[in-house]
Amino acid sequence: MPKIELGKYKILSFYNDSEIVPPGVDLIKAREVWSEASEGSGVVVAILDSGIATHHPDLTDSIIGGYNFTDDDNGEPSVFEDHNGHGTHVAGIIGARNNGVGVIGVAPKCNLLILKVLDKRGAGSYDQLIEALDYAMKWTGPNGEKVSVINMSLGGPTHTNELYKAIKNVYDAGIIIVAAAGNGGDGDSETYEISYPAFYEETLSIGSVNNDLVPSVFSHTNLNLKFMAPGEDILSTHLNGQYVKLTGTSMAAPHASGAVALVLNLIQKYDQMLLPSQIERYFSSHSRKMDFPISQVGNGFIQLN
Repeated sequence: MPKIELGKYKILSFYNDSEIVPPGVDLIKAREVWSEASEGSGVVVAILDSGIATHHPDLTDSIIGGYNFTDDDNGEPSVFEDHNGHGTHVAGIIGARNNGVGVIGVAPKCNLLILKVLDKRGAGSYDQLIEALDYAMKWTGPNGEKVSVINMSLGGPTHTNELYKAIKNVYDAGIIIVAAAGNGGDGDSETYEISYPAFYEETLSIGSVNNDLVPSVFSHTNLNLKFMAPGEDILSTHLNGQYVKLTGTSMAAPHASGAVALVLNLIQKYDQMLLPSQIERYFSSHSRKMDFPISQVGNGFIQLN
């Protein structure tokens, strides 16, 4: 089976100070709906990534469960500790707690199900990804909770029938699938770059913009791109209780996943089977239109208000 991997990303800086709301959270206007959306309370977001720093002060209370699909830690299923940092950063963007320290995530009261499919090198396989998708779809929490959103800040270059079937099953179960568009772009809207599972129609493929809402040069362009979110110099949680800035569509996707968690609490009444399309319509009707080709920005920049 083909391999999956992280897009290229780089640690830009380290940070440690009193609690702040990162700019991306306000750019998508998450804070404006926190009260009405109960900060994402009750929503479970499954993160398929490199695990999580389980003892990070901004994250430990957000973890509702997890499973290790990799060979890290001798392949022990119950140990989903992050030895890379990428998954921890993604988790903080989605759900870092509003607790007076560090940063605050887009949906700071949501719960995170950590499904480790990438090892300490940031590498994994389609087989592991498929297993994790099935696990997320069937998982039930200690109080009957179910997964509502799946975040995948990863990708591979190849379509397989097995991967598509797994994605389709999750979509048909009414779970919203968010995936990073990919970081292999060249800045040209007329040349298309494709990464899976982001390219599948059933996913919300998320591209990256900077804080001036200009599409990132590295962000993939293609006709299945759905929305844009902040992806440059994003401050979030990291290993050893630290906070760092990273850049990539890997950082844009969790902004969208956190936004989905908030919207689920805004909608309140919905048909579970129609939920993915309903969320996409909500984003489309609220998004900020951008003066760039659709292949470069999809339906625009995610806004929650």
